[in-house]
Amino acid sequence: MALKEQFEIPGGLKKWSLALMGIGVLTLILGVVYLHPFSGGHGEGHGEEAYGATKFWMALMQNGIFWLLVTAASFFFVSVTTLAQGGWQLSFRRVPEAISGGINVLGPIVLVILLAYVWVSDDHNIYHWKDVEHVKHDEKLSWKSGFLNPTFYTVLSVASVGLWIFFRNWYRKNSLAEDLAPKGETKHYWKSLAIAAAFLVTYGLTVMSTLPWMWLMSIDAHWFSTMYSWYTFASSWVAGISLMMLFVVYLKNLGYLEYVTEEHIHDIGKFMFAFSVFWTYLWFSQYMLIWYSNQPEETEYFIDRIGAGGKGGPFKAIFLLNLIINFLAPLLILMRRGAKRNYTIVTIMAVVIIFGHWLDFYQMVTPGPLKKLGQASNSLSYFLYSLGVGLGFLGLVLWLAGRYLTKAPLLPKNHPLVKESVIHHT
Repeated sequence: MALKEQFEIPGGLKKWSLALMGIGVLTLILGVVYLHPFSGGHGEGHGEEAYGATKFWMALMQNGIFWLLVTAASFFFVSVTTLAQGGWQLSFRRVPEAISGGINVLGPIVLVILLAYVWVSDDHNIYHWKDVEHVKHDEKLSWKSGFLNPTFYTVLSVASVGLWIFFRNWYRKNSLAEDLAPKGETKHYWKSLAIAAAFLVTYGLTVMSTLPWMWLMSIDAHWFSTMYSWYTFASSWVAGISLMMLFVVYLKNLGYLEYVTEEHIHDIGKFMFAFSVFWTYLWFSQYMLIWYSNQPEETEYFIDRIGAGGKGGPFKAIFLLNLIINFLAPLLILMRRGAKRNYTIVTIMAVVIIFGHWLDFYQMVTPGPLKKLGQASNSLSYFLYSLGVGLGFLGLVLWLAGRYLTKAPLLPKNHPLVKESVIHHT
């Protein structure tokens, strides 16, 4: 039986991806019309005009950063399994390769969003450190101004995203060249190890350290956590694994990836389960240590989310739901061996986990700016607006991944470890 190695985008995938992108574009247009993000003159303030501009930029930044980090996590999976010289994932490696192609488009889009906010918008409610006059009179922000400033922010952001794109495309080019290489040649195999190693160093210095500080933690610039970057990485990483699972199951249902078996699905499910627990470990460690120390500059972050003195805060429901979706659900449902081999269960859990970590990024970004605006509660209208923008980004990710899947055989050729993946058993 001939293998179905060349993917052709089904009409359903095109329809859904375009529909989701349409929702995102429509939501964005409504935001421009009703929120007036470019009208100028709002700066830092508590009026509806200031709130509208802040809401517009918050939604774009939260969703852009989340989906960019998810696609970057897919290339992290490719790189870390390559450097470990693991063969089990080769039967479906072209899936995370394709998803990671989203960096090429999402990277520039996110840079435009972030740099437009930093350099063009005169709203200061998301990044308080943008307000030069305020920084002069704020001891903590003044102390951090050496790196919390537009120039450093821009250089770090552009360099980081540029390096991700460079290494991802270099790896992809080498991977496709290996398909055409003479049988038995290992030059491309060893080259892939070097590229993966270089990317992992870059990834460690950006996603696992500096970028979350600049992009997300500086929203609450008076607060800090040494675990924040690892926490952000864990959230985007498990969401990236879940997105990969969705594509693998989808392709299997279409008759592709014939060499992918329940063993591979089981192992991806192990990643979903294990790193949901890892995310929870970081969640608990960060929360417990800050709660136990009871220092005002640290506990303020959680007070904004769950309230103080036994009173629930405006984000308490989302804060607790975040823990239920991202920890209890994967723990109780994916613990059983059979659950990680059931296509329906892993598909549902992948969707749940992706939404759960989107919600995690929502509660990372939103409370700080709302507090600066004097908003008394979490706004349902803003939640729906952010969700609409997020669906647009999701549609773009699906469309791009489908396009990249069509550009190469689904099974790598001439890789020395392909046989190991074909006979994989756990």
